[in-house]
Amino acid sequence: MKILVTGFDPFGNDKMNPAIEAVKRLSDTINGAEIIKLEIPTVFGKSAEVVKEALLKEENVDYILNIGQAGGRFDLTPERVAINLDDARIPDNEKNQPIDVPIQKEGAPAYFSQHPVKAMVTAMKESGVPASVSNTAGTFVCNHIMYQCLYLAHTEFPNVKAGFMHVPFLPEQVLERPNTASMSLDNIVKGIEAAIAAIVEFDGQEDLKVIGGQTH
Repeated sequence: MKILVTGFDPFGNDKMNPAIEAVKRLSDTINGAEIIKLEIPTVFGKSAEVVKEALLKEENVDYILNIGQAGGRFDLTPERVAINLDDARIPDNEKNQPIDVPIQKEGAPAYFSQHPVKAMVTAMKESGVPASVSNTAGTFVCNHIMYQCLYLAHTEFPNVKAGFMHVPFLPEQVLERPNTASMSLDNIVKGIEAAIAAIVEFDGQEDLKVIGGQTH
């Protein structure tokens, strides 16, 4: 099995992004799966182009796991759904700021993750890393790349299963952000590796039927 794991470069005023820092530190093989690591730009459109180029270059990719930063969250959060909408509160790294723009005019209104998100959460918790299912990936580049990868999986790469996971700030990023959650890079890496192991374990199986919903 081959899994393409992507991480965004730093954006905004941050000098680092826990997504790509964690991806760089992943093991080359996890639970028997070969891990392909890819840095992608925090840019609407271009991020998806980079992923598509990698899919065309790397033969027989089975899964894509996109990793992105969600500053303020306390835990690792596999995303359940991506919506067909860009609505940027801030500009991306190339000053693009689409507002109420469909990501794919011919795409579905939304796509659900093709990953076993509840099994991933369970595995991360069992490894000692806080985790939960998230039902919103936002409307910035994180949701954009999740939607784009699922669109590619549904239209051009039917043998690939796509999904996305958010990770918290690193402690270094909250020095000037009082009362803001963070997580060590070691724990983020540990959690991602546990989630990937669950993806491999549940390949071809239904996800766990455990509570993962929220009241709001």
